[in-house]
Amino acid sequence: MLRHIVLFKFSDSSDKDEVAAHLKNLLDNLLDKIPELKGMEVGLNISTRPSAFDIVLTADFDDENGLNAYRVHPEHKKVLDYLEGKTEKSAVVDYFI
Repeated sequence: MLRHIVLFKFSDSSDKDEVAAHLKNLLDNLLDKIPELKGMEVGLNISTRPSAFDIVLTADFDDENGLNAYRVHPEHKKVLDYLEGKTEKSAVVDYFI
């Protein structure tokens, strides 16, 4: 099993909470649309620390082939399109569980 974790920090804007909520909804909907995605959890940050990220995605796949299929899936690409210009930075960790 492979776990894929992504942290997103949004660019400063007045609608940051709305962007985070919409992104969470988009990501949550992927579970029913991408068969390679075996499990997913999306969390909205509650920390007010300046170094904190705004949202975290944890996704599980059978193997690297599943993760690679997810990366190019049209529904995942729609999420990436939504994020265009909205993130300041992101961080990714992939590891076997």
